[in-house]
Amino acid sequence: MEELKYRIHPTAVVDPGCTIGAGTSIWHFCHLMPGCTIGKNCSLGQNVVVMPDVILGNGVKVQNNVSLYTGVICEDDVFLGPSMVFTNVLNPRAAVSRKDEYRTTLVRKGATIGANATIICGITIGAYAFIGAGAVVTKDVLPYALVIGNPAMQTGWMSEAGHKLEFSESGHAVCSGTGQQYVLKDGRVERLAV
Repeated sequence: MEELKYRIHPTAVVDPGCTIGAGTSIWHFCHLMPGCTIGKNCSLGQNVVVMPDVILGNGVKVQNNVSLYTGVICEDDVFLGPSMVFTNVLNPRAAVSRKDEYRTTLVRKGATIGANATIICGITIGAYAFIGAGAVVTKDVLPYALVIGNPAMQTGWMSEAGHKLEFSESGHAVCSGTGQQYVLKDGRVERLAV
């Protein structure tokens, strides 16, 4: 018998038809439903639910008490903070079935979503964006943007290492943690190649 290349806690439920990448850890009381795809080297904390057709890239960290509903796609190295919330229908009603109205929510590479944040369905969170704890995100978020509050508003820019960027008048910034250089042009941030 081939040894499994991922870890599943005995209290977790993994339905048949899930795809799980090597090096992934699935912790206490998780439930993975058929058709979900979990990449390599992911970590799903306690009490995480992954619904059908959800896709997680490689290196995704999902903290405790997060539900990933059908329509959610997270690219590589995304961080989902404790008890953050995704939605998949804009106008849910218990008595009205809207399964044919699920909207896709795309979280791009390296983005962070803070604890207790709420992400309304049908939006894209840009690469390396940083969503503050408790934020309610109702519209697309630019790459590298820092957004906070309810409704979430952009208040700055973040580096790929998660440090706030301070741009000069000429539109240049240096990450205080890594020394990586960034440029702000036409309302968008890009990391300069070394």
